[in-house]
Amino acid sequence: MSLKSTTKTDVNTTELVIGIDADTFEAAVEKEYQRQKKNIQIKGFRKGKVSRKLAEREFGEGAFYEGAINALIGPELEAAVKETGLNLVDRPNIEITSIDKEQGVELKAVCVTKPEIEISDYKGIKAAKSVREITDEDIDKQVDMIRRKNARIVSVDDRAAQMNDEVIIDFEGFFGDEAFDGGKGEDHPLRLGSGQFIPGFEDQIVGHNIGDEFDVNVTFPENYQMAEYAGKPAVFKTKLKAISYEELPEIDDELVKDATEFESVDEYRADIRAKLEDAAVSQAEASFENAIMEALIAKVDAPIPNCMYEQRIDNLMRSFEQQLRQQGMDLNLYFQYTGMDMDSMRDTYRDRAENEVKLRLALEKIADLENLDPTEEEINNGLAELAGQNNMDVETLKKFIPMDEYTADLRVQKAVDLVKENAVIDNSEAEEKAE
Repeated sequence: MSLKSTTKTDVNTTELVIGIDADTFEAAVEKEYQRQKKNIQIKGFRKGKVSRKLAEREFGEGAFYEGAINALIGPELEAAVKETGLNLVDRPNIEITSIDKEQGVELKAVCVTKPEIEISDYKGIKAAKSVREITDEDIDKQVDMIRRKNARIVSVDDRAAQMNDEVIIDFEGFFGDEAFDGGKGEDHPLRLGSGQFIPGFEDQIVGHNIGDEFDVNVTFPENYQMAEYAGKPAVFKTKLKAISYEELPEIDDELVKDATEFESVDEYRADIRAKLEDAAVSQAEASFENAIMEALIAKVDAPIPNCMYEQRIDNLMRSFEQQLRQQGMDLNLYFQYTGMDMDSMRDTYRDRAENEVKLRLALEKIADLENLDPTEEEINNGLAELAGQNNMDVETLKKFIPMDEYTADLRVQKAVDLVKENAVIDNSEAEEKAE
């Protein structure tokens, strides 16, 4: 390989001109001929017994050039990139500029490189941090959960349906005089006020008695998940078949003993308060970190190759598809329900992808500036923790994860920790808003 020239043609773009000498090219052509030889057949010769010279005379001198060049491009380009020290963020665009049996091959590779980020003032970033006070009302909401779990269902036959009742209904939806798909249900349970149905539907059941048959008039929301129904008025012919309600027990020591691991209401409420307070601290810490990271993102002003954003969107899309599969759904079905397509779906991830790419670049630069290379002990401790989470030993784990990427992630986390440690809590803006 001969690297003939290196030219920076644009921001984050470098053009390499690479020469492959005649001997290397000839060896690759011979190897390609040998690979194809068993399948070559010419009239008058047995399959696999055609000489290279005869094959080239029959099919042309360049019969084996394409395969030879394809075999050479990978290692030749890798050597050139290593020689220049370029950090590529996408596959290069390759163009073969000349092929000559005597002179060899020349190719041009347009390389998109990782952007150089300048970042300063990453120490001393100001951000708000306040821990929400836990009130008795917060605790009451948690206590109500065990009351609901132990509630008694009471059937009603002497009054009309009220909000928060549980009702059983039959219904069928119509656009005009025509019933529509998915608009029919029998013996359907519905808690009035739950918002399970179209806005306005549940309100119109209130006041009716068991056995009543009536029309419910609604309009589908403009942003309804099935686009063909969005904004259309509909009538649901409805029959009310049953009414019931939850009768919640009083919260006392006996209920707490039966339903929890605690001996008294006071013990149970104290445990709830402690857990809610821990959660409030964690939430405050997360909000503080998010604000700091947003400030870092705002400091990134360098031009960034669009391919980096697209690659991040690809990763986010793959993760979303995996979540759908776990729920027994795929993207096509999801698009049918939401009225979206691939382009609009990708657009929903664009802002997030751009922020994540900028943040990663900023943190990697900070790690470089601060020499935040993880120690061997930190690497081993992290691997041991990860192995434990996945119920495997460390050596087995190493076979499944790229260690370079793992080490890079540790450097980034050390950068996150450094920025957080040097951040300044500043609640002045929040206090001004409160006033």
